[in-house]
Amino acid sequence: MINFPDLDGADPPSESNETLNQVTPFPDLSSAGRELASKLAPYREGDNVVVLAIVLGGVPVAREVANFLRAPLDLVIIRRLLAPQGPGSQICAVSIGGSMVIDKELIPRPAVPSTPLDHFTNDAIVELSRREQNCRRGRPATDLSHKAVILVDCGIRSGSTMRAAIGALRTRGPARIVAAVPVASLGGHAAIASLADEIVCLARPRPFGHVGLWYKDFTRPGDDRVGEVFAATQREQ
Repeated sequence: MINFPDLDGADPPSESNETLNQVTPFPDLSSAGRELASKLAPYREGDNVVVLAIVLGGVPVAREVANFLRAPLDLVIIRRLLAPQGPGSQICAVSIGGSMVIDKELIPRPAVPSTPLDHFTNDAIVELSRREQNCRRGRPATDLSHKAVILVDCGIRSGSTMRAAIGALRTRGPARIVAAVPVASLGGHAAIASLADEIVCLARPRPFGHVGLWYKDFTRPGDDRVGEVFAATQREQ
């Protein structure tokens, strides 16, 4: 059994028992986003702040954050391609703010696929591009260079999703990356704290289990609904 998300052992000395153990599940993703947004108040109305939502579960959370901060909202869509060293390793293609970032292990790719792996990779990237069009509705890519980027998801368990997003985002040259989630495991929080410039998290319950346990309603939008939310947010800004 893998226990690393909960980091079995003594509590970190700076953590309260309430933060670690006595966590009440959030009603839903949107309410968690409103609570998270208040913790990000120092970034409110900043000239160079962008909020990125990790699709799918991060979108309702991030919409509340973007509305509160009065900051632009865009999307991160991740397609895991390979796990070359087994569970925990990953090679990904990521659509980040409308720009495609492919892990360097797959670059250069052949112009014409020839092997089964080539065909699989090509089909996966085409599918990611289709999802991007569906979710972003053809909006032009967002310039993330020199921006303070608030990277939002619904939670962190192992940290693999957030790690892939941060890795792709670093290639876009942001001034600062703030990972923001309502809930995280101790191990996941520690892993992402070492990669982001800042991490904002409301609760780190133990034992953790999985992210969905910390929401009474863990309904996540599908791609079509994400597209509707994204289009509506663009009109509101």
